[in-house]
Amino acid sequence: MALTVYLSGEIHTDWREQIIEGARDLDVQFASPVTDHDASDDCGVAILGAEDSKFWHDHKGAKLNAIRTRKGIEDADIVVVRFGDKYKQWNAAFDAGYAAALGKSIIVLSQPDHQHALKEVHAAALAVADEPRQVVEILTYVLTGKLPG
Repeated sequence: MALTVYLSGEIHTDWREQIIEGARDLDVQFASPVTDHDASDDCGVAILGAEDSKFWHDHKGAKLNAIRTRKGIEDADIVVVRFGDKYKQWNAAFDAGYAAALGKSIIVLSQPDHQHALKEVHAAALAVADEPRQVVEILTYVLTGKLPG
């Protein structure tokens, strides 16, 4: 059994790399949003033309990024949504909701001190992990039936 896993959310730490490295021996294909912050912010105006208003600048970028995000989530078997410490990831909450609406299996990766703020997102998830290692262990169990150890 092969899995496609979409890694959504926070882009300021190496959690994606930790999961990808940890799952290197598993039959998993990973996809994610563009994690180059400047490219993600500026894709709309770089492709469709400049805007005088920051609102329309951001609007164009958000729309183009939504094309990639929707495709990635729709193609995924599992969606991992990471909520980081430093920034509010409103897009991650949207991604979790979209994945839930599509009936996707969701793993939330967040810190224990965010439990109350994310209670509705956690309720939609099939697993809530604190560390990237736990996501790898979940993927290993799903694919092989083997427990960590």
